[in-house]
Amino acid sequence: MTFTFWFEFASTYSYPAAMQLEHKAAERGIEVRWQPFLLGPIFQAQGWNDTPFKLFPAKGRYMWRDIERVCDRDGIRFRRPSQFPRSGLLAARIANWHAGEPWVPAFVRSVYRANFEHDEEIADPQVIANCLAELKLDAAALLEEGQRPEAKQALRDATARAEALGIFGAPFFMAGDEPFWGYDRMEQALEWYASSGVA
Repeated sequence: MTFTFWFEFASTYSYPAAMQLEHKAAERGIEVRWQPFLLGPIFQAQGWNDTPFKLFPAKGRYMWRDIERVCDRDGIRFRRPSQFPRSGLLAARIANWHAGEPWVPAFVRSVYRANFEHDEEIADPQVIANCLAELKLDAAALLEEGQRPEAKQALRDATARAEALGIFGAPFFMAGDEPFWGYDRMEQALEWYASSGVA
């Protein structure tokens, strides 16, 4: 049984989840699979052509204040992006293609910080290159890999798997076959998984 963290780089609530999950899982002896996917196709299948936080302005206003409170509570730096949502497509292709590599969680956090702490354009390959270089990785090679047709298809396949699992938002945690949606369910998901006796 596997504990999987499904995340989208444009997702506000995936940001604090990415910043907190690794150490909270380690406290319980849980190994996490970090799995990026794309919310756009899933939203489109539901008849939405944009994030619900923009389609429903009252919900969007609430979300921005709520994410500020959440990050302040958890000691996470947050700066509202000047553009939202931003495309994390390239970063998601790289993280998906190398899922299971030990550097992926740190890379994911670096991309999230670029977007939600430093207000950088994560669709810009140079921003992603900086995130990779920060980890002493071969940025040029990894960026090139992220543009390959097979990496593009692999992310499409991951998104299709997410949809088949019934995933409709991010962050989403699959504790084995048990689904948990939202940052506010992260610890519940970890506890459920730990209590199952497989951690």
